[in-house]
Amino acid sequence: MSNSEINSISLKKYAEDSYLNYAMYVILDRALPNVGDGLKPVQRRILYAMSELGLDATSKYKKSARTVGDVIGKFHPHGDSAAYEAMVLMAQNFSFKYPLVDGQGNWGSQDDPKSFAAMRYTESKLTNFADLLISELKSGTVDWQPNFDGSLLEPTIFPAKIPNILLNGTSGIAVGMATDIPSHNINEVIDATIQLLDKPSTELKNLLKIIKGPDFSNEATVILNDEELYEMYSTGKGGFKIQANWKQEKNQIVINALPYQASGSKILEQIADQMLNKKLPMVVDLSDEGDHKDPVRLVITMRSNRINAEDLMNHLYASTDLQKNYRINMNLISLKGGPKVFSLVDLLKEWIVFRKTTLTRKLEHRLDKVNDRLHVLEGLLTIFIDIDKVIKIIRQSDNPKKDLIKAFKLSEIQANAILEIRLRQLAKLEQIKLENERDSLVDERNEIEKILKSKSRLRTLIKKELNDIKDTYGDDRNSPIIKSSNAKIFSEEDTLVTETVTVVLSKAGWIRSAKGHDIDPNTLSYRGDDSLQDFARGKSNQLAIFLDSNGKAYSIPSHSLPSARGMGEPITGRLSADSGVQFISSIIGNEDDRFLIMNTAGFGYIAEYQSMISNKKTGRAFMKLPENAKMLKAIPVKQNHSHIAAVSNIGKLLIFGLDELPILGKGKGNKIINIPKDKFNLGQEFMAHAQLLAEDSSLRIEVGKSKVTLKPLDWQKYILSRAKRGKKVGKLVNIERLTEKPKE
Repeated sequence: MSNSEINSISLKKYAEDSYLNYAMYVILDRALPNVGDGLKPVQRRILYAMSELGLDATSKYKKSARTVGDVIGKFHPHGDSAAYEAMVLMAQNFSFKYPLVDGQGNWGSQDDPKSFAAMRYTESKLTNFADLLISELKSGTVDWQPNFDGSLLEPTIFPAKIPNILLNGTSGIAVGMATDIPSHNINEVIDATIQLLDKPSTELKNLLKIIKGPDFSNEATVILNDEELYEMYSTGKGGFKIQANWKQEKNQIVINALPYQASGSKILEQIADQMLNKKLPMVVDLSDEGDHKDPVRLVITMRSNRINAEDLMNHLYASTDLQKNYRINMNLISLKGGPKVFSLVDLLKEWIVFRKTTLTRKLEHRLDKVNDRLHVLEGLLTIFIDIDKVIKIIRQSDNPKKDLIKAFKLSEIQANAILEIRLRQLAKLEQIKLENERDSLVDERNEIEKILKSKSRLRTLIKKELNDIKDTYGDDRNSPIIKSSNAKIFSEEDTLVTETVTVVLSKAGWIRSAKGHDIDPNTLSYRGDDSLQDFARGKSNQLAIFLDSNGKAYSIPSHSLPSARGMGEPITGRLSADSGVQFISSIIGNEDDRFLIMNTAGFGYIAEYQSMISNKKTGRAFMKLPENAKMLKAIPVKQNHSHIAAVSNIGKLLIFGLDELPILGKGKGNKIINIPKDKFNLGQEFMAHAQLLAEDSSLRIEVGKSKVTLKPLDWQKYILSRAKRGKKVGKLVNIERLTEKPKE
């Protein structure tokens, strides 16, 4: 070969052309599905090969290896494993919402989709649902193309009767683009399609009243708010979350539905890793109890049924595959032949165009068949006018076809049909049958012609088909939709086992924590002459707050306090308190819980729990004390509390409305009961105790062994305005305690 015969091309141009050709091949012939039938080429070829093998839903199962052999030998010259995996995917009811292949044998599990048996061990055939894609294939509905070696023809697309791409969804990675389409509910998709057939101008917002969002084969919950939903279906791109469903059975959490394509064994491994790293001390055991009846049943055993299961699951949602993110990219091969990202409205409209085209071609094909048959029937019926003449021509003529055409003015096709009939078909009964067939075909032809000439009739026919499919294959939505998730990873404090505790403070300032709320702190052992000062009931994940005699507040995590099985430890070892102070109150609560804070000088206010929290060992100045004043025990404010009862050491009782005291973050507060300043400084008079009362509660007054109970009608006599001196309660002095006695 001479140099003049060699065509040269630059390396850059060669690389660009080669890459572009490869990219288009991957996009069009491998990765992206077609909007018409919702299938990739390999899927289409598998289904077509199965139909050619006669493997419809009513047939017997046949070895999958036989199908794969035909696929790769006739239509798809690639590896057998790739073809078989594509076939498996269409058979898995956890991968395809509406499976196209009916498999017998081991076809994998949701926990391990790739655990399917080899194709020599499994058997398969088409499902009834697959017939919705294939049934009209031989009715002139679609174009055909040569296979890879030109020896056979294969369909370029299936004449799908439904928008399969939305029903089963798909995913694929091409060159420079990808597709991710979730599955949807068939009832919703059909209703939306019919809506667009009736009103093509329907906007997306109205369509989303019909299509609620993605719907999968199990009941895992889809997380998708209205804004995300609209953005996703208007642009064809977006994302959503799916989280597992669960229920609580005593101290066990039972997970019965996993996100799409989530592995139960992997999730258990993720939880087990956290347990080993001591991030889940509230979990003591894991197990997979799934079986044939309940394929998904993951059991998480908690340390106690007092643990908040919802909080635990919210943590697991955030830290494991119990909640997964999914993206949507509705990138498809359009009817024009190239890739396009569709909105939901555009996708359904494009499919409607496709269906109108295929149905028109089907009707035209049938019309041609009907006209051909009518032509033959006309010829057959013509000969019944003079049967004897027909018989004579056939018996005597050297060229009966030519003579029949001349004698009865027939076409060649009619003449051939006459020559092929049997003698018994010349009977009168056969003539009647032919006339009935002709009349029936004429009616059919007229009906087809009416449909072809009328767009509204064509739409009506499509609607009828869709409604019939809905009646046969319709099902209720599986996947509930919620608008948000409370998934949140535990903080260090949250990982603690939440238990009820009683925090105990002694007069000498020793602290400890007892499990449960049923313990009586008075029955605990104390060091020497020490005794109970105060106690508070709450949870182990809450902060315990301590108030000292100087009006400072300190915070210590409840779970860090020593056990009440011993004597505890000095609070001064945990805090940097002023020398010589006494700790007065112990408090546990929620952020919005309120407490009555007061001192012996007769001042006080209502404080919220969160305002007392201090992050410093030195505490925070909380109540400003008048000179010589000391803190009194804080009293929890209950929802039904309406009055404050305060008593001085000289026995004067004052009761007033709780709403007369302000809610403060810190400070001196307002005067509760009037204590003369001079008498207070001399130690002659001070506020000794206080108590909160409900409208129907009684007030018990204790002095030594004596107890006096004032019923609501009795204590109302002592109601005055705030800051008054109060009234004497008989001859009682040095009152030791005020307690509320709720109405029984």
